[in-house]
Amino acid sequence: MKIGVLSDTHLYQVTQKLVDIYTTYLSDADMIIHAGDIVSPNIVEFLEKNVFHGVQGNMDPLEIKALLPEKKIVEVGNFSLGIVHGWGAASGLEDRILPLFPKVDVIIYGHSHIISNHEKNGVLFFNPGTATGYSATGVNSIGILEVSETVKGRIIPI
Repeated sequence: MKIGVLSDTHLYQVTQKLVDIYTTYLSDADMIIHAGDIVSPNIVEFLEKNVFHGVQGNMDPLEIKALLPEKKIVEVGNFSLGIVHGWGAASGLEDRILPLFPKVDVIIYGHSHIISNHEKNGVLFFNPGTATGYSATGVNSIGILEVSETVKGRIIPI
């Protein structure tokens, strides 16, 4: 199964850049996950072309907060995926979100705009960076999770 992962799009409307990202990298995904700071319900509607799971971020307006939970667990095959946006400083973010999901295989998060794709304490921490928002490194990115007998993450610079 191919899961497209986005976070921190910070878009008020569907832009050509988002359409291009979707067409090039996500149109064949079995599922799309957005880890918050979506900003507009139009983006949720656009991403719901596929099976969609998302959470709210700290920059999301009340409209998004009414649509999406703060955190979510999605079962994919034999794996549990925890999804949360995150909060506070980038430093220590993974330590703050880990207790939210005591029994998951993967934690998908955003907030920091910093790419992460590593295992810690038996959990894959996966942050796709920012797809269309401000990037401290100057590189926007998305993530792909491949789920089969294992879960493997891949970051794609855009």
